[in-house]
Amino acid sequence: MIVNTIHHIAILCSDKEKVLDFYVNKLGFPVIRSNYRPERDDWKIDLQCRDFELELFIMKDHPARPSPEAYGLRHLAFRVESVDAAVAELEEKGILCEPVRTDTFTGEKMTFFHDPDGLPIEIHE
Repeated sequence: MIVNTIHHIAILCSDKEKVLDFYVNKLGFPVIRSNYRPERDDWKIDLQCRDFELELFIMKDHPARPSPEAYGLRHLAFRVESVDAAVAELEEKGILCEPVRTDTFTGEKMTFFHDPDGLPIEIHE
């Protein structure tokens, strides 16, 4: 098997309005598809992120993440041209970021912020 690239990343979310405001309005990912699934009483909304998709599942009554250090997906990381410029833009939109730091291994700038359900998101130069 040869893996070429990521097809999509699935994210469980709790509040449709908050998550769309965050990922679409604030982070700028366009909606590709939006489907209500009555048999599951949830929404599946696909967003475009260059060559792959973010797949949002808006579901009720799921447990909160116990910790970002729990087994499984730790965080999402997106490459940006300038971490400083991205942080300024995010903070103008009301998204708080951790202090910018330097990646120990690459020497590149990076920082974290969180989505409405607490999923850590990294931006990295």
